[in-house]
Amino acid sequence: MARSHHRKKHKEHLRQFKNKEDRPLPAAKTKAASLFAIGGGIAGLAVSYFASQGSLLWISIGLITGVFAGYLIGRKFD
Repeated sequence: MARSHHRKKHKEHLRQFKNKEDRPLPAAKTKAASLFAIGGGIAGLAVSYFASQGSLLWISIGLITGVFAGYLIGRKFD
């Protein structure tokens, strides 16, 4: 007797496209990198403000450094 379930399926290379629109879309996730960048920016702003007694140059450098560090840490979580 023939065993059809042991045979190789026809057009197997096309099976990946079957019912492509029937698959559920993945839920949109909030990226951890953006959240950590915002948190790092706030932390860098606060630290540089209190460390420099309000110097605008050092506050902006601290803000940029905090955003960059937060982004790098957030990428590790993703």
